[in-house]
Amino acid sequence: MTSRELILGRLRTVLGPPPSSPGAVARDYRPAGGAVHLDVLVHRLTDYRATVHRCSDSEVAQVVDAVFGGRRVVIPAGLPRHWLPDTVEAFTDDDLPTDEIATADGVVTAAAVAVAETGTVILDAAADQGRRVITLLPDVHICVLRVDQVVAGVPDALARLAPHRPLTWISGPSATSDIELNRVEGVHGPRNLHVVIVPRVHTPPVGHPFNRE
Repeated sequence: MTSRELILGRLRTVLGPPPSSPGAVARDYRPAGGAVHLDVLVHRLTDYRATVHRCSDSEVAQVVDAVFGGRRVVIPAGLPRHWLPDTVEAFTDDDLPTDEIATADGVVTAAAVAVAETGTVILDAAADQGRRVITLLPDVHICVLRVDQVVAGVPDALARLAPHRPLTWISGPSATSDIELNRVEGVHGPRNLHVVIVPRVHTPPVGHPFNRE
């Protein structure tokens, strides 16, 4: 008998025979439906070094102007145009090549849902959010979020999301750390994230999986 067989035999003696079938796993330990605290989301986003703006829908263009005035931004096809001031040059992503997207100073999108507990904003590639690549290559990302899109926890977010859609989970600007734990931003996406929180004033774009109107 080898040493390996001896050790495994002793383990089997201690553990006893294996169960005939796996036990049931409880699924009610983190139910959805928790209370939404918008201030928690703002705190989490700020802690992640994102910049948070709270304004009305009609004031979004002013925020975009303050961040991008006089510069070029890429936008998804379904982005509400009243969010864009006349001071920015916006070009729509209609399968633009990556090198052209990379020349943009920033990107402006909407969002699908946000998780207050984790400070995470989720995009699902709907018409007002566009392809994932447009939120990875530019240096600055402005994401407009409605208050009714904010949920308490991850279970609440999953209940709103369609699993077959491409999902991008954003918790602050892109950042990583080297072996000495020095923070490096912008390695895997925008170095700067601005989240603009507005009241609900319009329904999701036509064709969005959660537009039931």
